[in-house]
Amino acid sequence: MRTRAVKASGVAASLAVLAVLVQVTVSAHHSFAMYDQKKVVTLTGVVKQFVPQANHAEIHFMLFAPDHKSLAKGPDGKYVEWGLEMAGTAQLERQGISPKTFGAGTVFSVHMNPLRDGSNFGARIGNTALVKCPVDAATNKPKFPEPGKHCDSVPGHTLSGGTSF
Repeated sequence: MRTRAVKASGVAASLAVLAVLVQVTVSAHHSFAMYDQKKVVTLTGVVKQFVPQANHAEIHFMLFAPDHKSLAKGPDGKYVEWGLEMAGTAQLERQGISPKTFGAGTVFSVHMNPLRDGSNFGARIGNTALVKCPVDAATNKPKFPEPGKHCDSVPGHTLSGGTSF
């Protein structure tokens, strides 16, 4: 009887240690410490590429210039590109965010926490919506927001992945 109790307590202790190790590994993988969660940036741009991935899908996009009539260029003369990290592809598809709905050329706005190191990459904030600018039916071209505004200000915009922006 005593041997069974010792074995049972040994197994229980081993399982407890394993559970703690798994929890530490999972939380380390999902750490957002690299993002400045005290800072929120709202950006508008045009999708260059949607990168579907099981753990964290990404959207790479070109930032609009302040006048919203062209794309922003850096000091080197190259277009300013940003990246956006989100949830896994399967979860995003249930929210209406997919390579099909956010394909190349889609104009959208997003709230995100930027990387602490200042790189042009950030994480979508919680379940805030991505906002798509509408496409003009006559020209089949996106309607751009006014300077200083974002897609949520354009009549006919759509929300994906949330109910508010």
